[in-house]
Amino acid sequence: MTSAKDIGQHRDTSGLNIFANPNLSTSPTASFQSAPSSHGGSLFAGRTVPLPNAKHLKPFATEDIKVLLLENVNQTGRDILTGQGYQVEFLKSSLPEDQLIEKIRDVHVIGIRSKTKLTARVLKEARNLIVIGCFCIGTNQVDLQYAAAHGIAVFNSPFSNSRSVAELVISEIIALARQLGDRSMEMHAGTWNKVSTKCWEIRGKTLGIIGYGHIGAQLSVLAEAMGMSVIFYDVLNLMALGTAQQVPTLETLLAKSDFVTCHVPELPETKNMIGPQQFEQMKQGSYLINASRGSVVDISALIHAMRSGKIAGAALDVYPNEPAGNGDYFNDDLNTWGSDLRGLKNVILTPHIGGSTEEAQSAIGVEVAQALVRYVNEGTTLGAVNLPEVTLRSLTMDEPNHARVIYIHQNVPGVLRKVNEILGDHNVDKQMTDSRDDVAYLMADISDVDNSTIKDLYERLESLSSRVMTRILY
Repeated sequence: MTSAKDIGQHRDTSGLNIFANPNLSTSPTASFQSAPSSHGGSLFAGRTVPLPNAKHLKPFATEDIKVLLLENVNQTGRDILTGQGYQVEFLKSSLPEDQLIEKIRDVHVIGIRSKTKLTARVLKEARNLIVIGCFCIGTNQVDLQYAAAHGIAVFNSPFSNSRSVAELVISEIIALARQLGDRSMEMHAGTWNKVSTKCWEIRGKTLGIIGYGHIGAQLSVLAEAMGMSVIFYDVLNLMALGTAQQVPTLETLLAKSDFVTCHVPELPETKNMIGPQQFEQMKQGSYLINASRGSVVDISALIHAMRSGKIAGAALDVYPNEPAGNGDYFNDDLNTWGSDLRGLKNVILTPHIGGSTEEAQSAIGVEVAQALVRYVNEGTTLGAVNLPEVTLRSLTMDEPNHARVIYIHQNVPGVLRKVNEILGDHNVDKQMTDSRDDVAYLMADISDVDNSTIKDLYERLESLSSRVMTRILY
């Protein structure tokens, strides 16, 4: 039986269980993004359905595989991974970079949420790492280009907490319109302040949604059900749900909306997309909600707009700098404007809990953990955000002497010809390949194999200068 360290560094090449992760001298330069989608659908829509007698591929002795889960990953995900026989280490918090580097050196699988930063410096030390699971929506905390260049797949859960975020935003719209936060704090302080001035119903008001993706679309439906008119702005032309209408520019949305809510990813184009100019374009006495990314709203400009009376209320769930753990850390040392923001009236501040419901975290745990198992055990990359999406139908128990070859390589001319010259000496039952910018992914099932066949295939594929990672599963 090989050790976990041996698996990652391919020291044992005498048996069927072969696993490699060599480094490359070149890296992709283009950004990797998930395919655009407006709403609905499953992450694994179109996935091949396993046969009833599907053969469970195992590329290793599962008890030697090390999994590190950080940031209190939900129990559902932990159960799935431990159920595979992997060694699972679980921590409730994130780790400082130096501690993370020490922990990640012998890890094959790592699961994180939004606080852990997997930079190139960290990933460089992860010599055995094959896959990253982001148990959240975003993947901006991971260096996707570096991961792809070194054959490390990255999976996330882009849909599972959409409803939780949408419901939070609806509750904040009502709370801001009725100044519930201020009234509650006053009552806790012993002050009775029964007022109706500048307190509104949301029925008949206009909600402007910036970013009509999975969350924005669900929010649209909920808002309409409560009698609101909905408009949205998105860089893509998208089909509206219900009677919502897409507007051509952000300026148009800001000028027409009583409530503005942001649901966009963190990109250079979205950094401070709501700043002084945009606040000037908004309606007098309108409201702003941001449950997307902390870099989207210029907080200093928001504070000025609130003090001037231009903005009547705001709800923030995300911030440019957020504490790594729970405690008295949301202060001026973290963000210089902290005291000014906390001193404003009718401002709801929540600690990045948009997707923090039992239902959402449970669903995320299942979705990401299942994706990790499929990738580790079968090589399936459906749902990966940084590698081509490739899958083959399952091998069956009637195919005992079959093996699955996975070859991740640089996307340069001539590679497939060389690979197929090697595979051509064997009976290839099925094969699929796809590329994504500078990285390509090939999967092939071959029959009538034995130990010597596997060893020969592995060594010949490893000798190719274009390889990123070679794996053979059986």
